[in-house]
Amino acid sequence: MIKTIVQGIQLDEKSSYQKGPALAPPLIREALYSGASNLYSENGTDIKNTIDDKGDFIIKNYFDIETITREHLESGNKILTLGGDHSITFPIIKAHHKKYPVIDILHIDAHSDLYDSYEGDKYSHACPFARIMENNFAERLVQIGIRTLNTHQAEQAKKYNVEIHEMKTLDLKHLPKFKNPLYISLDMDAFDPAFAPGVSHHEPGGLSSRQVIDIIQAIDSEVIGADIVEYNPNRDFQNMTAYLAAKMMKEILSKMIK
Repeated sequence: MIKTIVQGIQLDEKSSYQKGPALAPPLIREALYSGASNLYSENGTDIKNTIDDKGDFIIKNYFDIETITREHLESGNKILTLGGDHSITFPIIKAHHKKYPVIDILHIDAHSDLYDSYEGDKYSHACPFARIMENNFAERLVQIGIRTLNTHQAEQAKKYNVEIHEMKTLDLKHLPKFKNPLYISLDMDAFDPAFAPGVSHHEPGGLSSRQVIDIIQAIDSEVIGADIVEYNPNRDFQNMTAYLAAKMMKEILSKMIK
């Protein structure tokens, strides 16, 4: 059986508000393997024997993320990454670009992360999708759950032809369809804080856990990679967000191995 590589990227130095996401990967794994649940996704897939876990990587040099990811891609397997803050997505996508020169990205988040630069850092966790799109690493970027769009990011979205489905007008009956291989980037603050208190940026009015599961389950394109980012254990309550991240991990993995 072809397995999906799981890699943990422990980096939060590019977080703009609070540190903590670097602590997340081992805690998501702990929730995944907890006796409180099993390893089946909702479509009946047992992910127990579908994972090749490469462990966690404490990142000292931001650009090492690309090297680590590229080395794992050389095995021929797909990769699911546990972050870490959202800055990790750019080097991960950069590593994927050689193998997958044409991809679409489904980005589920409260924030567009399209700043050209944030607090003087072009690689901030507020900027990864600007870097991805300016380098033409994705043919199509679709963002769902956005509820913090400001003037600059709206201009950036227009510049890069980003398709934004804001929470204020979201209709899950009309989800986008993808024609190219798909990469999923899930920021845990896409969820309403009632479902995911363990994030640095509490943004009320977000998605429910059921809505995000439905979005993932509705995907009918090949999913070639994914990341789950911005879980901050320092802000969690009774590990609620860790268990939610583990649930999302199971659902995404079940799509990746199809």
